[in-house]
Order: sequence, then C-alpha cells, then structure tokens
Amino acid sequence: MKRVLIVGAGKGGSALLNLLLETERMEIAAVIDIDENAKGLKLATISGIPVGSDWKAWLKRDIDIVIEATGNERVLKDIVSERPRKTVVIPGSVAYIISELLNEKESLLKELQHQTNRQELLLNHIHDGMIVIDERERIQFINKSAERILHKTRKQFQGRNITELVETTRLPHVLQTQRKEVNQKLVLENRKKVVSTRIPIINEIGELVGAFAVFKDITEVVKLAEENTDLNEIKTMLEAIIRSSDEAISVVDENGNGLMINPAYTRITGLKEKDVIGFPATVDISEGESMHMKVLQTRRAVRGVRMKVGPSEKEVIVNVAPVIVHGVIKGSVGVLHDVTEIQSLTKELKRARQIIRNLEARYTFDDIIGSSSEMKLALEQARVGAKTPATVLLRGESGTGKELFAHAIHNESDRKHNKFIRVNCAAIVESLLESELFGYEDGAFTGAKRGGKKGLFEEANHGSIFLDEVGELSLNMQAKLLRVLQEHEIVRVGASKPISIDVRIITATNVNLEKAIMNHTFREDLYYRLNKLPIFIPSVKERRSDLPELIQHIIPKINMDYGRNVRAISDEALDNLMNYDWPGNVRELENVISRAMIFMDMNEEVITKKYIPELRSHAIGPPDSFSKLKEENSLQHAMEEFERDYIYNIYEQNNFNKTKTAKTLNISIRNLYYKMEKYHID
Repeated sequence: MKRVLIVGAGKGGSALLNLLLETERMEIAAVIDIDENAKGLKLATISGIPVGSDWKAWLKRDIDIVIEATGNERVLKDIVSERPRKTVVIPGSVAYIISELLNEKESLLKELQHQTNRQELLLNHIHDGMIVIDERERIQFINKSAERILHKTRKQFQGRNITELVETTRLPHVLQTQRKEVNQKLVLENRKKVVSTRIPIINEIGELVGAFAVFKDITEVVKLAEENTDLNEIKTMLEAIIRSSDEAISVVDENGNGLMINPAYTRITGLKEKDVIGFPATVDISEGESMHMKVLQTRRAVRGVRMKVGPSEKEVIVNVAPVIVHGVIKGSVGVLHDVTEIQSLTKELKRARQIIRNLEARYTFDDIIGSSSEMKLALEQARVGAKTPATVLLRGESGTGKELFAHAIHNESDRKHNKFIRVNCAAIVESLLESELFGYEDGAFTGAKRGGKKGLFEEANHGSIFLDEVGELSLNMQAKLLRVLQEHEIVRVGASKPISIDVRIITATNVNLEKAIMNHTFREDLYYRLNKLPIFIPSVKERRSDLPELIQHIIPKINMDYGRNVRAISDEALDNLMNYDWPGNVRELENVISRAMIFMDMNEEVITKKYIPELRSHAIGPPDSFSKLKEENSLQHAMEEFERDYIYNIYEQNNFNKTKTAKTLNISIRNLYYKMEKYHID
C-alpha cells in the first residue's frame, strides 16, 4: 500500500483527497497547508487523517508519493529537491487537471442519478409490478407495485438471487434462452395469480446484460369471474332447492308480481305457474290481505298470519320476508303452512312426548338438591341400591321427591338404556289396573283390543317399573304383585300361560305400611318383599338447611316458565320461609316461590318478603270444633276449613286409603289428590 502526502488543501487538494479516500490501494499519510482554514484540512480532520503546515518533516516518514496541490512553482521545486530518491512527486498542474476531471465526473454522476431517479419514480408509479436482474440473476431493481403484489420489500432482496424472491420465476430461463415470454400465467407463493411478460436486456453491441419482468395481479379479476360463475350455479341450486322443498314457497318481485312457485305451493293452493307467474300477489288469496304487498310496503317481515288461499279456500299460516340487496328492496319470499297438517303434526308430537315421558327416566342424582346429613344419607342409600337388582321401597311424605329418586336410581343402574315405566297405582281404577299392569289376551273381556295387549310389566322388560302409591293397592292386586316378585313372571288377563320377565321394581308410598299391616290392609309377606332396601326421604321440615339450595334450584326453572329474570331471594324472605313447617314439602315450596314470582314486577330480580304469600301451618288431625275459626275469617275461609276437616275425617275412617276415601266422597281420585294437596292432608 502506497503512502501519500498531499501538500495543499485547497480546491485541487480537496478533490484529490476525496478521490484517494475511495481507493484501498493508497494510504493518506497527512494533508499539509499553511492556511489552517483550508477546506481539505477540515475534511482530513473529519476522516481521521493527520494535518500540518510543515511538509519537510513528513518527507522523512516513508512517503511514497507527494502530491503538490498548491500550484506554487517554488513549493514544487523545494519538494523535488528535498524528497528522498524513492519518493515520487506529482506536480500541481496534474492535480488541477485531476480535480477538474473529478468535478466533471461528479456532475455527470449527479445528472445520471437524476435521470435514474426520474425513471425509478416513473416505474414506481405504474400499476404493474417490475423486476430487473443482471446477467448473474441478481436483483437490480424492484418497483413499488412489485413489492405490493409480492408482499416483499426492495431492501430485503436488492442484490440477491431472483429465486430467493420468487421461487417459481422463469427469468433465469429467459437469460439462458435470450427469448422473451409474453402474458404467461404464474401463481405466487402468497397464492396471488399474475400474468407476466419477461424480456431479456441486450446492449447496443449485442451483449446480454440482464432481463426484466413486468407482471399484473389478476387475482381479483379471476375471483370476480369465479363469483359470476358461482352466482349462476347458486341461482340454479336455489331454484332446485325451492322446487324440491316440502314447504310451499312463493316469490314475487319488487312490484308484487309472481316470479316463482314450487310444486308444494301448487299442492296446497291448487294454483299452477300459469295462474301465478307474472300476476299480482293477490291472485292466490281467497280471504285476507296480501302479505307480499304489505312486506314490500313496510320492508318488514311478517309471521304467523292466517288466511285462506286458492279456489278450495285452504286455510294456511303465512310467513313472508323481504329480499333487500344493498338497501334496495328486490322482492319478497313467502312460505305457506297448511293449518290442518300443522294440527295433525301437533297431535302426533303430543303423543310422542307422552310416550317419551312414559318410557324415559328424565332425572339423575344431579337433579336432586340437598346437602343436609339426612338427604346425603338418602342419596347414598339410593346410589348403593341403584347398583344392585334389589327391589327398592321409597318412603316419605307427599312432595318429598320420591319420583325423582326413582328416576335417578334407574339412570344410575345398568338398565338405564332400557325403558322406565311409571305407574300411579292410586290413579288407575282397580278394575283396569290388572289389565294395565299385566296385559290381556284377545277376547279376555268386552271391549278388549283385538289381538290382546301387552301390560306395563312386559313393556318394562329388561328395564325398570316404578310403582307409586303402592300402599293403595287392593289385597287382590297385592297378591298378584307378590307373584311377580317371587316368580319373575306375569299372567295376562284371560291367559293361563305365564310370561317370564326381567324387570327392576321400584316402589314408593307415603302410607304407614306397618300400621296398614296391623289394620289388615297390606299383606305382611309383600311388605317383606318390598322392604329389602327401604330409603327414607326426609321432609323439608327435617332438612330446613337445604332450603336456600332448593330455592336457588327452583328459581331458574320458574324463570323459564314465566319469562322472568329473578336471580335470588332476600335474607328477610328466606328467614320467613325457614320458620315454616312445609307440610306440602318441595311441591309446596315450588308453589310458594312460583306465586311470589308471578306477582313480582318484570324488571325485579330479587324475591322480597312482601311477595311471599301468608304461610299458615295446618294441624294434621281431627278438628276439635269450629270454635277454632276466628271471627275475622270470611265465609269462603270457613267453607274451606269445613271441607278440609270433613275430608280428613272420611280419610281416617277409611284407614287412610285414598281410593276408598274418593269412593266414599263420590269424587274422582284425581279430585281427591287435588284437594288433599290443597289442604296439605297427608
């Protein structure tokens, strides 16, 4: 590396300094000038080069070249005379010429840069993307549109190989073949679709110096074309769906003229396309106003409107909705439902629900609320019992939840996927109870169904049967039930051949069976068969600590029934309920909470004491006399008191047998249950 000493830091010296700073083969040892403010000295200082005013001292420091840039003949002669023999001296005139040439070069470079900037500005403003590469496949230029289309930046890829920017590029192929490619499709890595033209760059002497590609993003154009195709397909599909639908559909335009109907519409109304298409929407109405026209006027949908349509005046329910595109109404669509068909389906649905209710267990142990020690014991016994095939006897007062336990036991057992049949032994007349439980043969009695009928025990085969109010069975029926428990078989009414069955029997009663045995109204041998796994369900009075949980469980259920939004009960109201005996148990509690929520305002969320009805404990037992009635009681109250006491007396005279009590009072068993629940008689 040559060491250079520049003497003179004026215009020429500064130009030479700039030139030498850009080369790696020259080391500038120092810059010398007697003028401390010379431009070259400042530049040298900034560049970290030593400066001074005495050039003679530097000649002794291994200087290879001295550039005399002062233009002073005397200085040049002194340097030549003082220099070592190996040091080369370049006169100032040469330095001046070099300076001029450098200035001219700088001007030319600026002009070239200006032109390049103008070209780059122009290329950056075209919508198409452009990429330029050299003969070695290195990227020289990427315009703004190319950056946008490729989702890449120029700074990242300038000077790098084109394949790093676009893996699927064909620009290298264009370099090899030196042949252009016009309007070629290409899918980029970012899934954009482009059309590209690629052209080789050849200079004026025929040398290949690079290639460039110009490409246009056609993703949106292709998408629009595909959407247009899809719209036609969707239209065809919608027409096919409308025509194949079992719902009667009619479509009208913005003026209310018919556009389309389907075969289901013709089937209901009796009108064909020739009668409707192109005609006003009122053409099919025989009674009522056109909902199509109403919807077109109001721009609002209508639902559940009854009217009569067609020549046969078919009664239908109509739902019509507007078709609005970008805020402009384009027509409306109507759906007609045959009222007679709806009524038929409703009946079928009710029947299906009834069947499901009869064949399914709906509750599990999770639905039984209570954390008191009494309830925990009952639940633990029930869970243990569910895992065994043993007969379960659920005992407890009316309204304690015996049926819930029966459901839960079935759902917890290995029979949960089979039928669960419920039978209220007190609700079926004794003359029909045997045929309902055991079934009957063809011709077994007058009015018997042809071919006979399965009994409920057969229906429940491999499943469970829940016999509620088992204490109300007559002695004759008790004997037949005992045979089922002992032999695991039943005999249909009118048949002689027994039928084997595999049924889990769950029973429930609120009758004191031990007292009934003493009164000879319940068989002792049946009692021992049923009492293998007795579960005593505590009354609400015995588990008052569960009241808050029970109430919080009841509130959401009543919210759903009455459309309320109640969240909780106040402490004052809860204290009031905690001090009540609850002779009607959970059933009475639900009744009280339900009545309270009915009288609350729609926006109230907490049950307060003022909504709790007056709770009056009823003494269960025979009345002493009517003297207990207070003077302020109304006539209605006095009559209810008398009715309650009279029913209780008859109930006691019949050894607390509900069926006999109903017969004595000459009322239905259902009516008796209602009155006993009303007056809390148990």
